[in-house]
Amino acid sequence: MQFGIQREVLLKPLQQVVGVVERRQTLPVLANLLVQAQDGKVAFTGTDLEVEMVANIAVEGASDGEVTIPARKLFDIVRALPDGVHIDLALNGERVALKAGRSRFTLATLPASEFPTIDDIELVERVRLPEAVLKDLMDRTAFAMANQDVRYYLNGMLLDLNEDTLRCVATDGHRLALAETALSSGVGSRRQIIIPRKGVMELIGLFEAGEGEVELEFGRNHLRVRRGEVTFTSKLIDGRFPDYEAVIPIGADKEVHLQRDALRAALQRAAILSNEKYRGVKLEVSPNKLCIIAHNPEQEEAVEELEAETGVDDLAVGFNVGYLMDALSALAGEKVQVNLRDAQSSCLLQSSEDDRIRHVIMPLRL
Repeated sequence: MQFGIQREVLLKPLQQVVGVVERRQTLPVLANLLVQAQDGKVAFTGTDLEVEMVANIAVEGASDGEVTIPARKLFDIVRALPDGVHIDLALNGERVALKAGRSRFTLATLPASEFPTIDDIELVERVRLPEAVLKDLMDRTAFAMANQDVRYYLNGMLLDLNEDTLRCVATDGHRLALAETALSSGVGSRRQIIIPRKGVMELIGLFEAGEGEVELEFGRNHLRVRRGEVTFTSKLIDGRFPDYEAVIPIGADKEVHLQRDALRAALQRAAILSNEKYRGVKLEVSPNKLCIIAHNPEQEEAVEELEAETGVDDLAVGFNVGYLMDALSALAGEKVQVNLRDAQSSCLLQSSEDDRIRHVIMPLRL
């Protein structure tokens, strides 16, 4: 195997796949990238057995062959080389020689036969949608995913495919984020899959807010996403996601409309004096006014008053201030709508102009 390539052309696919490779592995070969040259194309594959990323680039004059090369070392070398330099890479026995200008590197390899790859998935549904739309859905919900929760099915994101709608949903049990979009072509039957947290973060890093489309292939145990010359495959979490529609509060008819940036800034200031352990703030609603109050064990207090469009009188609810700020950051639009019911009920937070993105936050007893 041998090929020559410009540094910048090689750097992009390496950036796309190297994030999948874990720094600590159960198998030595998992620290490597599988490099396959065939028919004028070179494919780079990285995996951790749960998630796999494959990036292809066209290379003129490449001789066929395959081998695995230490992922992090190869990436660091290419990244550290000067802009515009031409790189020649050749397999010599059990070593790979990399030449660039006056630089020479020799890397150890492992046989390609030892590298585990995900086989063809059993396809049950295929959907196409704009890349920017899917990135936006994931960006606005990923913050609510659980992290290493014993309820393993919460450590990821639900993709809910229903007729002509795709929803992304995430929850950690204290808050829930939901974003949806219409699909141009409907699906045969409802599909619900849970992508693990790492897969979600890799996809968000891969996607760009461009004009292109991505193809989602839903398998029984895998999701495969095709984007140009990059193919991403992830195992799915085998579990039942909670009935998220039952969590969205019904009867939360007490509406408060506020300027999003003003509310977020007020919460940031109040958070400075909130209890460091519980991070609680109290929202007190009265006609045309919202009061944010924070206390801590040192008997310190923060009070923020905001103008609000509301006719609600004398309602006080406590919330985790961090959850409120995360939700506000993930919303779009200048104005937000807070729907409340009573002091013991969760709140529904959404943009005043767009109800496709909804956040639910459980109350705190202060």
